Amino acid sequence: MAGADEAGRGSLFGPVFAAAVILDPARPIRGLRDSKQLSEAERERLAAEIRERALAWAVSSVDACVIDQINILEASRLAMKQALEALPTKPDFVLLDAVSVELPIPQRCLVRGDARCWCIAAASILAKVARDAAMREWDRIYPGYGLARHKGYPAPEHLRALERWGPTPHHRFSYRPVRQACSQPLRLPPAQQLRLPLPSGDLP
Repeated sequence: MAGADEAGRGSLFGPVFAAAVILDPARPIRGLRDSKQLSEAERERLAAEIRERALAWAVSSVDACVIDQINILEASRLAMKQALEALPTKPDFVLLDAVSVELPIPQRCLVRGDARCWCIAAASILAKVARDAAMREWDRIYPGYGLARHKGYPAPEHLRALERWGPTPHHRFSYRPVRQACSQPLRLPPAQQLRLPLPSGDLP
């Protein structure tokens, strides 16, 4: 049985991430719960344990341009589908947080699933940790927006930066605060407008 969840639906910037996890009953992980209820240090520790102890895990993302084309709900479903398809071990059953995916696998959607089911909670942690790591990398490219701190969400610092600098090419233009800031042209050096690849190495 696999659990799947996403991270970053409410963000104004960058991809939505999703993860899928098949936990190993013989190697339980203490402290699994909704990633939003954990500190950053707790999420990082648990993510390392999940990657080490799970039978299988995978992380996927869908870019902001696709979010603008198909909307955030469909992009979240697509990211979860891709994560499930990337699992090296194929699940017989899938548990998801509130939404379904288009896969020929029996599945069940649970409201607040990340707070009710360990495998969904594990997926939410991996997705959140991967996305936070990506936001720290993006912060080096767009340092004026505070992405490493607020992770692209509509914090006052982010909204002020949008008002001052306008949106970057990697903001979600289908989101109202970004559209409202479109009257401000992007005023960054050309080198800072390059697309940054997803983090690699030890990151999920």
